[in-house]
Amino acid sequence: MSVIGEVAGTLTRLRSEVAQLHAHLPAYGLVVWTAGNVSARVPGHDLMVIKPSGVAYDELTPANMVVCDLDGRVVDGEHAPSSDTEAQAYVYRELPHVGGVVHTHSPYAVAWAARGEAIPCVTTMCADEFGGPIPVGPFAIIGDDSIGRGIVETLRDSRSPAVLMQNHGVFTIGPNAKAAVKAAVMCEDVARTVHLARQLGEPIPIEQTYIDRLFDRYQNVYGQR
Repeated sequence: MSVIGEVAGTLTRLRSEVAQLHAHLPAYGLVVWTAGNVSARVPGHDLMVIKPSGVAYDELTPANMVVCDLDGRVVDGEHAPSSDTEAQAYVYRELPHVGGVVHTHSPYAVAWAARGEAIPCVTTMCADEFGGPIPVGPFAIIGDDSIGRGIVETLRDSRSPAVLMQNHGVFTIGPNAKAAVKAAVMCEDVARTVHLARQLGEPIPIEQTYIDRLFDRYQNVYGQR
């Protein structure tokens, strides 16, 4: 039996999940037209499910999600995969704890990326979700694994699940695709709030000891267990 046959049930579930999660990106104002994407690792296999390139969000279905290996090669699907496939495949190869990757061009976060400036940790939400400032990764050209290398270089030793790739946009990671989507939503909200705060004056930084306490509470205590 082929690998695709072995994981047929898992692929059916992930194709449906990834297709549905894409709806959150335009709903939260994180993308326009066909920009951005969500991908998910296939657990236990060197495979990923990702959005097809250039397909409108209202045309996305489980059937047109694309299955690729972790070198970015299509192994199942009738469409060309996202132009970010090689970059995200690199992330999955290098960071085995990552189960989902999201890319957006959300406007406030991109404004910070265009300045090459990290978003400072001046709100409790930023401390909760990102454990400190949201970092900036290097400028990299789209189309190969260069962006993936920048993501991994920036996030490998960071608590943040988000990186602002300079002059480009937001990439987020998570233990699964839903968590990565959540991080993308939170990143844009933090970027907008801190931008607005700067229009009024200089935001007050949160002391590192409080950032650590907030991050620990949110990650390990908040919500249902």
